[in-house]
Amino acid sequence: MSDLLVSIRRAKPADATGLSRVFDSAWREAYQGIIPGIALEKMLVRRGPRWWRSTIGRGRPLAVLDIGQGIAGYVSYGRCRDRSMPADGEVDELYLAPEYQGIGLGRRLFRAARNDLAHREMGRIVVWALADNERACQFYAHLGGRAVARIDERIGGVPLAKVAYLFR
Repeated sequence: MSDLLVSIRRAKPADATGLSRVFDSAWREAYQGIIPGIALEKMLVRRGPRWWRSTIGRGRPLAVLDIGQGIAGYVSYGRCRDRSMPADGEVDELYLAPEYQGIGLGRRLFRAARNDLAHREMGRIVVWALADNERACQFYAHLGGRAVARIDERIGGVPLAKVAYLFR
C-alpha cells in the first residue's frame, strides 16, 4: 500500500465508470442481506456510468479517492438537507471499494469532506447510516460521531432503521 499514489480531488466526467464500479462493489458488500435483493439490484442498475456523468458538477460537491490506477472511493456532501437536524453540513455518501476498506483511506476521505465543509462555514455535520450496516455505524462512531436521531425508511417494502451521527 505504501507505493500507491493517493489523492483526493473533485470528480470529473471521466471518473463516471470508476464511480459506478465503486458504487456497485461497495453497495453489494455493505447491503447484501440488509436491503432486499430486488431493490438493491434496481439501485445498482440506476447508478451506472451515465447516471454518474449527469451527477458530476450538478451542485453538491463530489470528491474521489484516486489511487493513480483508478477510483477507489468517493464522498458526496454539502449543506444539510434536513432542517430539523442540528447541523449545517451533511455527508450524503462515503464509499470505498471493498479492497480499500480498513486501511485508513475512509478516514482520509471523510476528513477531506469535513475540512471542505468547515471551510464553507459548515462545522457541524450529520451523516446517516443504515443501523444494520454495523461497519458504517462503527466507522462514524469511531470518528467521533454521536448518534442523535433514528428513523425508519421503507426500502423495497421493508422498514429499515437509519441512524444520524452528528459531528461538531
